[in-house]
Amino acid sequence: MRITYFADIRFPLERANGIQTMETCHALATRGHRVSLVVRADTQAPARDPFAYYGLPPLDRLRIERAVVSGPALARRLGYLSFSLGRAIGTSRADLLFTRDLGVASLLVSVPRRLRPPVVYESHGYAPEVAAALPDLVPTATRPSPRKLRRLAAREARVWQAAAGYVTITAALRDEMEARHGSRAHVTVIPDGVRLGLLPPPPVVRDSSAPIVAYAGHLYAWKGVEVLLRALARVPDARGLIVGGHPEEPDLARLKALATTLAIDGRVTFTGLVEPGRVAELLKEADILALPNPPSAISTRFTSPLKLFEYMAAGRPIVASDLPSVREVLHDEIDALLVPPGDHEAMAAAVERLLADRTLSARLAEAALAAAPGYSWDRRAERLEAFFASMGVNL
Repeated sequence: MRITYFADIRFPLERANGIQTMETCHALATRGHRVSLVVRADTQAPARDPFAYYGLPPLDRLRIERAVVSGPALARRLGYLSFSLGRAIGTSRADLLFTRDLGVASLLVSVPRRLRPPVVYESHGYAPEVAAALPDLVPTATRPSPRKLRRLAAREARVWQAAAGYVTITAALRDEMEARHGSRAHVTVIPDGVRLGLLPPPPVVRDSSAPIVAYAGHLYAWKGVEVLLRALARVPDARGLIVGGHPEEPDLARLKALATTLAIDGRVTFTGLVEPGRVAELLKEADILALPNPPSAISTRFTSPLKLFEYMAAGRPIVASDLPSVREVLHDEIDALLVPPGDHEAMAAAVERLLADRTLSARLAEAALAAAPGYSWDRRAERLEAFFASMGVNL
């Protein structure tokens, strides 16, 4: 099958969006499909090789096309949309158009069906709700106008009704869309994934040195790293390892200041931004992995965090927030300890319990590790492939 995937992002991109896009396209190409990934050029000079950046082998079947765009943000966006439209029209160019960009999807489905291949949209959240909440969750986000929220809602309805296929990353998001817009054919839930081959083996229990509780990912307020730091302040025998943090954003400095205020800065290491391929190696240093998301418009129902699956495959016991989106993957006392979201005291108690009970820690880690292959990128591509076939697309 020939798939054209549209992602209006500078590429390679260090954020989860870029990782998930590249891993999904690479997995589909590995399964024998011809994938054209349409992105914007890298902003670094010299431009980085996406395959090398993400630590993936080059594939002839995965072609990365760069839309030529320039000027201010609006001009770049319009330039990308125009380029995408030109790449989409003509059924001889692809068998399927695929994107997680709502604006791109809305544009593509407005083209008469006889002029283009079928469009599949992958939703990562209900856009008006996410946009309204984002300024309280991410310091660089601006508050949307009522007009923008109405425009996003109209796009959501249009794509839900007109896309040939619709993918959500959580069942809660699918239920949200059905409640808002009614049922539709060809909708499926496919969570995010993990690269199994590069992840570390199950842990070796240390008999010396302080145990390490680790977090990997971005440091936005809605990720809950503050909750983890406050929990660590209540567990004096543990050290913290915080992997991530973009240098151009204020979150890293904010959390370092909090660690100083809590008098734990001497036992918490902040790595700053690291390349995706280094994360698994850093997780090898941990005894416990933490997913501390507080409740939010994104975390509660919409998120399928890459770190969750990385944690599972790392063979370490997991302490995670007891949110509906997390419960779609993890199960309390079976493959993780789930604690009330935003409750640093409960997280501290769970960490202490795992440190004190090695049998429990090993049992939870082994169960999560055993479940991880069901969330590999190849398994995700296999699910997408089956979904495309159910729509009648020739494989």
